[in-house]
Amino acid sequence: MSSTDSGCKWSNLDPIYFGGMILLWLTTMIPQSKPPPCNQLTQSCQSPTAMQCGVLVFAFALMSIGAGGVRPCSQAFGAEQVDRIDNPKNERVLETFFNWYYATSCLSVLIALTVIVYIQDHLGWRVGFGVPAILMFLSALLFLVASPFYIRSKPRKSLFTSFAQVAVAACRNRELSLLPQNSRVLYHHKKDSTMVTPSNKLRFLNKACIIRDPEQDIDPHGLAKQPWRLSTVEEAEELKALIKVIPIWSSGIMMSVNTSQSSFQLLQAKSMNRHLTSKFQIPAGSLGMFTIITIVLWIPLYDRIFIPLASKLRGKPVRLSVKLRMGLGLFFTFMAMVLSGSVEYIRRRRATLEGNYNDAESVVNMSVAWLVPQYCLHGFAEAFNAIGQTEFYYSEFPKSMSSIATALFGLGMAIANFLASAILSTVDEITKRGGKESWVSSNINKGHYDYYYWLLAVLSLVNLFYYLACSWTYGPCVQRRMNKVEDQRNGFQVEE
Repeated sequence: MSSTDSGCKWSNLDPIYFGGMILLWLTTMIPQSKPPPCNQLTQSCQSPTAMQCGVLVFAFALMSIGAGGVRPCSQAFGAEQVDRIDNPKNERVLETFFNWYYATSCLSVLIALTVIVYIQDHLGWRVGFGVPAILMFLSALLFLVASPFYIRSKPRKSLFTSFAQVAVAACRNRELSLLPQNSRVLYHHKKDSTMVTPSNKLRFLNKACIIRDPEQDIDPHGLAKQPWRLSTVEEAEELKALIKVIPIWSSGIMMSVNTSQSSFQLLQAKSMNRHLTSKFQIPAGSLGMFTIITIVLWIPLYDRIFIPLASKLRGKPVRLSVKLRMGLGLFFTFMAMVLSGSVEYIRRRRATLEGNYNDAESVVNMSVAWLVPQYCLHGFAEAFNAIGQTEFYYSEFPKSMSSIATALFGLGMAIANFLASAILSTVDEITKRGGKESWVSSNINKGHYDYYYWLLAVLSLVNLFYYLACSWTYGPCVQRRMNKVEDQRNGFQVEE
């Protein structure tokens, strides 16, 4: 990953994603790429060949690689376009961008799970896969047409190589004594750089920047002759920035653990009354749409109504600090799990009273609307914490690390999925000892999903206090752009 165009080669990843979609589309068009239709008379179906499975898996792999690069890169690239120092009129420009980017992403998911799914169900896979492919082509075309107007960063070496060089150089120079903070001559830094001395935090890494002998260590162009023995102050500060945010980043994993429990909520929904009318009932798998709808509705209200109205009432700009928003998100996810456990306790009690304890397929006389508030709380949690995390990383990291900043939240979600599986397996193993029914039994009425939800609530509460400790230890945010605006306008100070 190099710091080209916000650390990404986004334009190189678009064709990979598009190629995967085209290949997936072709599997519906070419008869040899899929097994023949099932025999309606004998009701027998032929299994796909290894080649057919391989083509399908390869298509999904291309789409995964492309999506994994396009999503964080497009976010970093877009933030770079709006985060301009010469535009001091709107101090909330970054917050607004990340808010609307996330809202747009959620809206696209909502469209995909409704409109696109409807097309696939009623018009078939050929049209259903063809429409997204055409939309992806138009997206790439618009990007290329507008590319002359974009701000582009100059390429440099890989950030991961830079991190490794700083760590190795610091270890090699471990016997050196740290220099006084006001010593500027013996620290290696870039030409015309304003950062001539490293910070006092994580001072061990400062040894990577110490020049032993200027004639032996520095070439005529001012560059290090041995990058694995001598790094610049800027490179050391980039690694420091990444290390410093790891504790706060780790506190956000618990929210993703909670939101990954959708399979249990599906079991709950299937056991409850989902009828809106006598002929129509809500599909159990569609309740997750309430989380997305909450995000899509809340972000515009927050950005265009509540914040401007609060600013007007106070007579000066109002802005919730990024740390406060992240903390609110963790609080909402804690409340969501408390509510989930409480609703499940009521549902299970009713199932027992109605004599459905042994029947996992029975429907309890309880409306599925009881589940909607917890989905909404998950939506508020994401709207505050997920967006806050991305803005926090982007604001705290140097510009050369913007792609890493926008990818950290996705990395946390990936780790959360593994952690959620580990928690589930541990709870199942412990609670079924002695021949007892597991809390997460396949029979939702015999199990105790309410206890499981409350366990996650306890972990979420502990995680909230952990976040508060990490936030306090981290200290005030850099907020480079906000501080410049405040210095120019003598505006309000953001309380951390």
